[in-house]
Amino acid sequence: MINVIGVRFRKAGKIYYFDPAGNHIEQGNNVIVETARGIEYGKVVLGSREVEDDKVVQPLKPVIRIATEEDDKIEQKNKEKEKEAFDICLEKINKHGLEMKLIDCEYTFDNNKVLFYFTADGRIDFRELVKDLASVFKTRIELRQIGVRDETKIVGGIGICGRPLCCNTFLSEFAPVSIKMAKEQNLSLNPTKISGVCGRLMCCLKNEEEAYEELNNRLPNVGERVTTIDKYKGEVHSVSVLKQLVKVIVTLENDEKEIREYKVDDLKFTHKKKKEKTVIDEELKVLELLEKKEGKSLLNDD
Repeated sequence: MINVIGVRFRKAGKIYYFDPAGNHIEQGNNVIVETARGIEYGKVVLGSREVEDDKVVQPLKPVIRIATEEDDKIEQKNKEKEKEAFDICLEKINKHGLEMKLIDCEYTFDNNKVLFYFTADGRIDFRELVKDLASVFKTRIELRQIGVRDETKIVGGIGICGRPLCCNTFLSEFAPVSIKMAKEQNLSLNPTKISGVCGRLMCCLKNEEEAYEELNNRLPNVGERVTTIDKYKGEVHSVSVLKQLVKVIVTLENDEKEIREYKVDDLKFTHKKKKEKTVIDEELKVLELLEKKEGKSLLNDD
């Protein structure tokens, strides 16, 4: 076991482990640490704790110091300089006529490097732009191309639920999301209804996946033969996953058919592990046509 603290450099960013180096560091403190990018200013989001060795990327770097008031002032100045650098970079991009969209700008704490994040449809030759920017800022310049999900995470926004985006507020890492998850939850496979602001499948589809899998495994399939608590035999018409209710087409004594609703516990049927649901060929073709029409993929891989 290794004693570590968790530090975050961006809002809802990835948490990195550092060695507290004997310092009494609490959650909420600001610290100065050394990273692969240089000296950085970060916020402690996980207080001192013991973690297993295999969860730590070695070598574990120590905290340089707890941030002082002077460090806080330097960080604030850097934030102001980033706004100015962003405007200058926009001007230079337009000057060179590059097909790229500038998303964000970031100074390292020691001002040893300026990072510019951008999106573009393809590869961009920005060598002349880097030279131009280096002559202005007199420091190392790094241009980093990011995907649409990372862009949305940085910029933020409001989701279709009316709340701030999960990725911009608390989701530190993106989880894989698939069409199967939408099918498991009986959602429409219309891309406009299951896509987030970024245009990819909504991350929240992952949140309820386990619950829906467990609930679906307790229900019979549509079309399956069942026996009801009142001794009728019938065919499953539809199911309500969250309410755990099943509508059954039953045949009455006079050979008339009627749809009745039962609790799943009031039905007898062969409980079998639900087969993994896959998207049928026709649905895939529809999705492919829609993706071609919109000129983008729904898959959450940037």
